[in-house]
Amino acid sequence: MEVKRRTAKTLVSKLSSVSEQTRTEALCEVRLISKHDPDSRPLIADAGAIPYLSEILYSPSPILRENAAATLLNLSISNRETLMSTRGLLDALSHALRDPSSPHLAVQSAAAAIHSLLVVDEYRPIIGSKRDILYALIDVIKSPKSPARSIKDVLKALFGIALYPLNRATVIELGAVPALFSLVVKDGRLGLVEDATAVIAQIAGCEESEGAFRRVSGIGVLVDLLDPATGSSGRTKENAVSALLNLIRCGGERVATDVKETGFEMFDGIADVAENGSSKGKTKAISLLKILDGVEKPLAVKVNKKSGEGAVSWTAKDAIE
Repeated sequence: MEVKRRTAKTLVSKLSSVSEQTRTEALCEVRLISKHDPDSRPLIADAGAIPYLSEILYSPSPILRENAAATLLNLSISNRETLMSTRGLLDALSHALRDPSSPHLAVQSAAAAIHSLLVVDEYRPIIGSKRDILYALIDVIKSPKSPARSIKDVLKALFGIALYPLNRATVIELGAVPALFSLVVKDGRLGLVEDATAVIAQIAGCEESEGAFRRVSGIGVLVDLLDPATGSSGRTKENAVSALLNLIRCGGERVATDVKETGFEMFDGIADVAENGSSKGKTKAISLLKILDGVEKPLAVKVNKKSGEGAVSWTAKDAIE
């Protein structure tokens, strides 16, 4: 272990060299070590690598930026607290996402590093408050030049951000809804559609979602995904069920009525999830079926303003809270 520690210190010291060749060689070696030797990751972080790596993300050299972003991703697996406590780290990741000259691999690694940090609950409101990061992530989805792998890592990051309820309205405000539904409708790549609908399901759980979804005919898209004729995957169907359920819980009777009036083809899809989905998917599908079955009855919706979740219940005569 002592040999690894000395190696880490030597390599990290070279990251500040005035010679770009020396920096590049050291950085490439640090990246490989951080990828293949998990035990060395804390040693690299303790040697002071993270501030250097953050600074390198501003470098005009594509190879330096790619390797720095990839190394930060590797370190984020074991050293999340160290990364988050490093001043300017989030700004540097944001720059890597936003800069038009950033190599695709740097964008991909930066998004994946953010997703890795979001595993920690306490970091979700911190990262969600960085509007430049959210805007940059959404912009990657919008860009026709973004490769599938980058979009996939961005969707995972947005999902992690949306797990914190108070982030959802900001994600919607910054234009995520049109971008996400455009991806679902126009892209067609199975993995991306599944990940995009997972994010959609999360951000549906806030009051701002109803208007945003209406502007892109989102309810109709979600209902279409449940139609057996569309051939949606089981995971996509579960996400559509979750999204509709969250929309109704936040929007109430008006949304429930709109969903039911969209068409009965979706009921087979919901029933399929209720019968063959995951345990969580089955529970949500059954809840959605009950809501839609009783939609003509008086509806009471009590929404928790903070969490975006609510309880929906009916009786034949009086609404129950």
